[in-house]
Amino acid sequence: MNIVLVTTSFPTCLAGSEAAGSFVSDFALELANSCEVAVVAPGSSEEIQQEHEGMRIFRYRAPRQPLSTLRPSNPVHWRAIATTLWSGKRTTLHAAREIDADWILALWALPSGYWARNAASRLNIPYATWALGSDIWSLGRLPVVRTLLAGVMAEAAVRFADGYGLSDEVEKICGRSCKFLPSARQLPACGLPLTHKPPYRLAFLGRWHPNKGIDLLLDALDQLSDEDWSRIDMVRIAGGGPLEPLVQKKVEIIKRRGLPILLEGYKDTLEATELLLWSDLVMIPSRIESIPVLFSDALQARRRTMATPVGDFPRLATDPGIGNLLTLTKAASASSIAQTLRALLHEQDWPATGGRYGNPVSRAARELVTTFSSVVHDSR
Repeated sequence: MNIVLVTTSFPTCLAGSEAAGSFVSDFALELANSCEVAVVAPGSSEEIQQEHEGMRIFRYRAPRQPLSTLRPSNPVHWRAIATTLWSGKRTTLHAAREIDADWILALWALPSGYWARNAASRLNIPYATWALGSDIWSLGRLPVVRTLLAGVMAEAAVRFADGYGLSDEVEKICGRSCKFLPSARQLPACGLPLTHKPPYRLAFLGRWHPNKGIDLLLDALDQLSDEDWSRIDMVRIAGGGPLEPLVQKKVEIIKRRGLPILLEGYKDTLEATELLLWSDLVMIPSRIESIPVLFSDALQARRRTMATPVGDFPRLATDPGIGNLLTLTKAASASSIAQTLRALLHEQDWPATGGRYGNPVSRAARELVTTFSSVVHDSR
């Protein structure tokens, strides 16, 4: 089976881009073990790169800034948007022709799905979309864009979403069925042993954006008493984003109390993995969420996770294989996060989690190929 993956997230030399696209890279390499794969991904110019014996990368021309930051309402961004849309459309068609594609998979619904639909129509082959929260919660709220989003997903032969709730939202938007397919990275098997008694190592890794609740987490940490903090070895805050000035200010307030908190920037794949495997507790204080890749990472590494009760987390907490690793706060608020952290820190012993969650990337790739094969079989 020859598959084209069309994405706006893939590793480049730009700061932060590798962490953002590492899932797609891992997934593409896994697929390349059994299929011929072409990846259509952003770059500084249109070129073809050989990444793996069964995988080539077709770069389309895109600006250095993250594509998610381009705004049609800003005339300064119009040229970059037009260049990206034209180059992505052209490169997707070229890649599909080059490998004689059987399928095109768009990661994510827009603009990748728009390019996939065009190429699939021209070549008379099926395409599929894989939606993220940003497709549904951001683009899906814009009336004109929502209509385009609905059309792209409705015309796809298969629709995936990386959350249970997101799958329901996709079905509402386009009126067609949608399968849950989790996104995840492949982690190495090494890491620090979990600590089962205080002091504990706490970590946050993600965008410094209101949706991700980094401000709530820092307010919660500031509400902890010195006695609470005596049970913390170190808190590491990593990432970047529009709330950077606020994050820096709040971290400095905590530091002035002489408390062990470290502010770090964007992480590449290896650095992000090191942080995850260093931690005893991964903190996900989001205001809005589906199933973040970070949570899949934490499960794979068998790390305890504290999360707010948003999106799919309440449903996940009832899963017998996950429940002992996931602790939910009562609400997505600083006071509730502080209350939950305090209770966790003062537990006598943290349960041994042991083992690993297996290879979620391999499972996702197998499910994708199985789904594509069944659709082709049913259409005959």
